[in-house]
Amino acid sequence: MENEKAELRVCNVEDELQEEEKIEKFFSLIRKFHEARNRRREELNELEETRKKDKIRRIDNGHEDQSSWVPSFEWQDFTEEIEFRRPPIIFPSPCNKKEEKKRVDDDGLDLNLTL
Repeated sequence: MENEKAELRVCNVEDELQEEEKIEKFFSLIRKFHEARNRRREELNELEETRKKDKIRRIDNGHEDQSSWVPSFEWQDFTEEIEFRRPPIIFPSPCNKKEEKKRVDDDGLDLNLTL
């Protein structure tokens, strides 16, 4: 019986040691993650600062960022006939009085209410 208790104590101590080792590994991983994150953040800040400095140097030298594409037009661009892919959409005019009169004449009935 005493042997069993001693074995349980030894097992409990070993289990506790294993748990402590797991906890230490966990916290060391968290510390490494934080260190890596902080290093990356510092790298990005340094990169951003160098970009700002380079931009300021360019402006100081009179060289601002310019687009590489400059549009140019020729007279032919405006004189050629335009070809559409589809025929243009023709919308009916908002005032279709002529068509309404034709409809009335065609039906033979005048259904407009007058006072």
